[in-house]
Amino acid sequence: MRFNLVIVFFIILSSFGFAQQKKTKGDILFFEYSYGQAIKEYQKQMRDGVLSNKQYLNLADSYLYIGDYKKASEIYVNIYQKDTTMSSHHFNKMLQSLSKTSEIEKVRAYLATKKDALSAELLENADFNYELIASNTNQELDFKIFNISGNSPQADFSPTFYKDKLLFSSSRPDGTKKIYGPSGESYLNIYESKLDPKGDAKTPQVFKDISESNFHRATPYYSEKLGYVFYVLSNSDGENLQFSENGKNALAIGMSNGQGSFSFILRDPDTSFYYPFYEAATGRLFFAANFHDSFGGTDIYFVYTNNGLIMSAPINLGPRINTPGNEIAPYIFENSLYFSSDIFYGLGGMDIYRSNMDADNSFSIPVNLGEGINSPKDDFGFIIKNNDSNGLLGYFSSNREGGRGNDDLYGFNVSEKPGLKTLALKGKVVDLTSNNGVSKAQVRLFDQEGKVVKEVFTNENGDYNIEIPFQNTITIEASKEKYSTFSMTYNNNKLEEIQEKAFNMGIKFLEDLIEDQEGQKVVKLKNFYFDRGQSNITPEIAQELDKVVDVMNRFPQLQLRIESHTDSRGGASSNFTLSQNRSDAIKKYLLQQGVSASSILYSIGYGEEKLLNGCKDGVFCLDMLHNKNERSLIVVLNYNLLF
Repeated sequence: MRFNLVIVFFIILSSFGFAQQKKTKGDILFFEYSYGQAIKEYQKQMRDGVLSNKQYLNLADSYLYIGDYKKASEIYVNIYQKDTTMSSHHFNKMLQSLSKTSEIEKVRAYLATKKDALSAELLENADFNYELIASNTNQELDFKIFNISGNSPQADFSPTFYKDKLLFSSSRPDGTKKIYGPSGESYLNIYESKLDPKGDAKTPQVFKDISESNFHRATPYYSEKLGYVFYVLSNSDGENLQFSENGKNALAIGMSNGQGSFSFILRDPDTSFYYPFYEAATGRLFFAANFHDSFGGTDIYFVYTNNGLIMSAPINLGPRINTPGNEIAPYIFENSLYFSSDIFYGLGGMDIYRSNMDADNSFSIPVNLGEGINSPKDDFGFIIKNNDSNGLLGYFSSNREGGRGNDDLYGFNVSEKPGLKTLALKGKVVDLTSNNGVSKAQVRLFDQEGKVVKEVFTNENGDYNIEIPFQNTITIEASKEKYSTFSMTYNNNKLEEIQEKAFNMGIKFLEDLIEDQEGQKVVKLKNFYFDRGQSNITPEIAQELDKVVDVMNRFPQLQLRIESHTDSRGGASSNFTLSQNRSDAIKKYLLQQGVSASSILYSIGYGEEKLLNGCKDGVFCLDMLHNKNERSLIVVLNYNLLF
């Protein structure tokens, strides 16, 4: 696995003092990165005695690192069956090895056994990426990936853009670096290479614009805004490595402006830091490290800075990004975080993922970039930028088959950001009356056959965020009890369009649309009056009845009774007939506007039977008092049954 070289090879040097503690020969070879020899020694030790649980895990790790996934999985499973308290980091390694030798369902079965001990985000990430990869099995790349000319037989990785050049890390021997015995590779150094018009990097040279060191200098990032190069380097006094009280030589992050100015940014005698990335817009410095709050191996963190000077404690990106595996190489482009992880649900050892970033610093589910960028091997160190009128130019590192060395740099030119296609929506569910967000509203996506694809609920502010593998036709629905339902169907280009900005959905609260009147629930309407002795629907009456149409469109489950009343003026028989004609006219209008006939159970005229005051026959009343008796009500009959 490539992770051994880029991270474990770092750790070899940063843990150089391990010999102060009593170790077996197998332990020594394991910590020296000599996994094949470590396996032989551990096997001898097993014949002569018993391996400790830690040594047994080292043996499993050794098989994993040399690519013998079958033997690795057998040992991991054996350990797990004896002690299910296995760390989440080694549990991830077990699932990694199983994924190489077994069906996904077996991996999922073991995952289910530790479900309560794993974060909800990890389980959701796994389900999403399994589904995403399965739904994109026939996707073909529409761009070509090329191996750059400047690669060597050694490890070349971690590219970064530097003015009109490319910087990268390499373990190639150049006479300025010592060779580390167990690996046979040189201490890492930083190189620069010019780029031709097609993006190829040729004839690399040692990068001179940073301070000299006999030891590691690697994983650079150039900030155009600050004019500084951030990079990883060994803690040393120039001639000698510096060790902590625990015998460790850790890796620090420093920055240099290429004009003799250098300063350490992150430095801890017992903690190594990897892969710096500076986000100019926020002043945040991202990096990978393995602190006590790590979710597994190395996690991605950031610190706030002021022109590169640290202004905060490290902040973990959380379980949406960091996993029981190792996360490295953060890179931000157009509000998307790209990083690499060896979590078990990937395509290879390490895969490159993309997660969209929100204004509140939250992250969407990381999406595997898919075959092509990712391979069955290790892929990491992804960078990308706009390339004038030629689309996008990007690079990444991989130890895939067909390369020139242990790790090679690969480039690509592409018209749009690469990666498996998803449908990602975010926005707010809003109460259309108050314009406030609706909390705990249900947001669902349906496929073309009407099957629920994904369901989420809004937060206390009415915000939601939902993402699924892309489909050509999707129905989007928002609902909540006593609220109307928003439902719209989109396809193809329209789905692309609605992802570009916040997708807000408006729903109405039923309690804002009805009221109590005369001891019953009625649709809330302004008072309206028919012309004297008439039952024609005037424009003024239609305007109010359209509110009923809107209510029924939003709440088609409601059942109605239409009732009309007259005042006492005129004969009782003619008033009864007039009120019935008015109820029937209202019903006819509602039906014409699309209200279902099955929703209107009754239309009744009561005439002057239910007066609201004492203005009966023979009593003198002002018109305003008579008018209170002339009314039409749209009664909701099944309110109590529904709610």
